[in-house]
Amino acid sequence: MESEWNRRGYLLSFVQKEHLKLNDLRDRARGLANNYLFKNDRIPEYPRPEIHVSHLKHDTNRQGLIGIKLFRGFKGPFGKDLVWWGLSVGGEELRSAEQLLLQEKYPDRTEQQVQDQQSFLGEFASSPAFKKSSRLGSYRFTFPLQELLEAYSLQFCDGEQPVMRVYQTHLYPKQVMYAVLVHSPANQEQFSEYPLLTDDPNAVCCYRDGRFIWRPEAMCATHRYELVQNDETQQMEAVKMKDRGYRPFENYVWDNVGVVLHVEDKLLKFDPALLRKKLKFCKGEKLPQAPDNFDDFEKAGKTVGRLWPDGPPLKKV
Repeated sequence: MESEWNRRGYLLSFVQKEHLKLNDLRDRARGLANNYLFKNDRIPEYPRPEIHVSHLKHDTNRQGLIGIKLFRGFKGPFGKDLVWWGLSVGGEELRSAEQLLLQEKYPDRTEQQVQDQQSFLGEFASSPAFKKSSRLGSYRFTFPLQELLEAYSLQFCDGEQPVMRVYQTHLYPKQVMYAVLVHSPANQEQFSEYPLLTDDPNAVCCYRDGRFIWRPEAMCATHRYELVQNDETQQMEAVKMKDRGYRPFENYVWDNVGVVLHVEDKLLKFDPALLRKKLKFCKGEKLPQAPDNFDDFEKAGKTVGRLWPDGPPLKKV
């Protein structure tokens, strides 16, 4: 694996051209000082659902927000040619993923068994990938995936479909991030060494029917529940670890997906009114490496009001 310090002060280890599942990542990461990735033998059973995601989010701080408004769009920071987005996963996506998981595991459930089934997936969806809060800034732009890809297609691909590729796997002390690269067909030769993102049923991430399909490898950084499956009653349940006689929790890695738009030195432009429509405030998770990235709701509202004086009041995510 390659390693470098990123601009937020984190030591980043990464693998090019692959999305490595945790077992393969452990093999590749042997020799690295990671106290969480290799705790797998102490982690209780947890679900591995398939989540269908139709929206992307871009979080930024006040300085980034001002730049987005000033330039009317998104560009790579610090002279980079990539704009990073994350998957936006909420309650609706989790409910659909839970039903899909149950249907695949127990396709012959009776109507009574379906009614008796209690929701459980939300207990495991506790990592930052599922939280409304942000680790990057207090301002969140959320776009339907298809709307974002259509804008990218028109501005960078001459109306053709963008190309999606397996870009990188990033390993931080407690986080694994799978990066998907999106680029113009005109740049095929530049990125030909990266595998195409195919609709592989065993892949961590793929693209199908206008949505990203994400199969999380680790949903919760702190494991407080164990997945219990009862084949007799055809039910799944989240049971607190202390109720099973185990330690109350275990820390582990958590994973997420980053979608990287290749913009070169250009802008992915949007009408300012549309940008304002897509913008909301999100509570920040203040990190030691980025103590000044976040505003409170009152200050954020005043900042947005100055930038969009004719816009509506700022709302929370």
